[in-house]
Amino acid sequence: METITIFTDGGSRGNPGPAAVGVRMMTAEGKVLHEFSETIGNATSNYAEYFAVIRALQTAKELFGEKTKEMSFAFKLNSELVKKQLNNECQINDIGLIGHFIEIHNLRVASFPHLTFTHVRRELNTEAGRLVDEALDT
Repeated sequence: METITIFTDGGSRGNPGPAAVGVRMMTAEGKVLHEFSETIGNATSNYAEYFAVIRALQTAKELFGEKTKEMSFAFKLNSELVKKQLNNECQINDIGLIGHFIEIHNLRVASFPHLTFTHVRRELNTEAGRLVDEALDT
């Protein structure tokens, strides 16, 4: 089964404040398939982290179509809290994030049956972080 690793990051300057997301998709061999960043207006860091995952799932669906059902997707998040929430290891206390959680859940059920969320230290997610910074600096 083909595995795609997706590094995501969301950041906010001010929390809440100007926010952006960064996403980097790679093959198992380390080839970069796609990367992007975008600003998302004013938001909290947690909102931006969730939105990064949503945008990554949407982009993977656009790139691979129905093939996503036969592929494996390994998300690497530097937000341990968001990883725990998406894996149902802890509850969501910010009701503003519940809609994003449901959207991710629905995308997962419909198109991504082989999906994992793991936490990585920030220094192992530098490229997604760089993309966030680039978006916020422009």
